[in-house]
Amino acid sequence: MDSIVCPNCKKTIQITQALRHDLEEKIKLAQSEKHKEELARAKAQAEAETSKRLKEESQKELLKAIGEKEKLKKQLLTEEKERKEFEKKAQEQAVKEASEKSRLDKLEIEKKLKDTQEALEVAQRKAKQGSQQLQGEVLEIDLEEKLKIFFPNDEFLPVPKGFEGADLIQKVMYKERVMGSILWETKRTNGWDKKWLVKLKNDSAKISASEAIIVSQTLPDGITSFDRKDGIWITNYQHAINTCRYLRFLITRIASVKSSVNQTDEEWGKIRDYMMSDTFKHRMQSHFDSIKVLKDELDTEKRSTLLRWKKREGQIEKLDSNTINFYGELKDIVPNLPEIKESDSAQFKLED
Repeated sequence: MDSIVCPNCKKTIQITQALRHDLEEKIKLAQSEKHKEELARAKAQAEAETSKRLKEESQKELLKAIGEKEKLKKQLLTEEKERKEFEKKAQEQAVKEASEKSRLDKLEIEKKLKDTQEALEVAQRKAKQGSQQLQGEVLEIDLEEKLKIFFPNDEFLPVPKGFEGADLIQKVMYKERVMGSILWETKRTNGWDKKWLVKLKNDSAKISASEAIIVSQTLPDGITSFDRKDGIWITNYQHAINTCRYLRFLITRIASVKSSVNQTDEEWGKIRDYMMSDTFKHRMQSHFDSIKVLKDELDTEKRSTLLRWKKREGQIEKLDSNTINFYGELKDIVPNLPEIKESDSAQFKLED
């Protein structure tokens, strides 16, 4: 048998094999329970530590995720801001480019319109100049033809090169002798330019013309038919022939006086002054006016006569028509009436 010492009283107690076995079982059981408790505590502690660790790790991950989310959010906000800034700049650039393109397109359109307007104005000026030039040429040709008819003994020559304004040179002939010359220039415009006088005066001096005439559709202020200004005669187309008559008379008389040995230089000068004076010019103007009155009266009589003739012609045609209708009615009554010949009808009209 074995013995054990009581832990309380310190006495030695003898135990049997059965008791020993029982005690060992109890001890084992107690140890097992203790071990279980320790295991349970260890497990609980491990679980607690694991839970704590997992919680801490979870919190860390959560915080990390929150941080990542905030970072991503900030990044997204930054990118969104950058995107908006980019879109704003791109829009502003697009608007600027569109505005610039619109401005350039507008300038291009304005340039085209300006070029078109300028081209139109140039074309109109050319057309007007061409029209005026053509009208001037027609006036020049017509005037030359009339001068040749009214003054068949004179010579008419083209103006030499270098005389852009002048149109015609008239050699005044008297008894087969050249008594002088007249330089003509025609203008068919709606205005008057005083530079024409200076130009024609210079041209007249170059060829030593006795007189120079501008025939213009528009006369300067104060001139109604013809006059002399700065050494140049000015007239309209209506008075051109009469002005030429006056100048031919002036040129031939002066030439005759100059060639006469019976006249002194002083007398010749007096004669020329008289023929160039306003008194002589007014006398010629009165003569022209009288001719114009007679011509107007003749034109009036012509128109009146033509109207009277036209009226009589209408009356004759009406009578002729009535006669034909009358004969037709008679023929309906008497079909065997003879036909009226045209000669008989004409004779009938004359007798009627």
